Amino acid sequence: MSLELNDVKRIANLARLELDETQANQTLEKLNGFFAIAEQLKAVDTTGIAPLSHPIAALMPEICLRLREDQVAESNHRDEYQQVAPATQDGLYLVPKVIE
Repeated sequence: MSLELNDVKRIANLARLELDETQANQTLEKLNGFFAIAEQLKAVDTTGIAPLSHPIAALMPEICLRLREDQVAESNHRDEYQQVAPATQDGLYLVPKVIE
């Protein structure tokens, strides 16, 4: 995949960025460079390779992230919080319609 100059200008317009011709060309080169790297990565056969929690874990296991079990640390206070709300239903806050 590669972009053309008019694609970069359209993206810049959508992002409300003002790019002159030189900046647009530089951005085009950088974006196409990113796409080239992504294509190289997609070409690598990764079948049978387990994903890592952190890429450096393969080379330096002592640096890998320490994972912990997910545990609930707080109790559920939803009912208390909703007691002061003007309107609730089925655990949800009800608000006036603002968009027709």
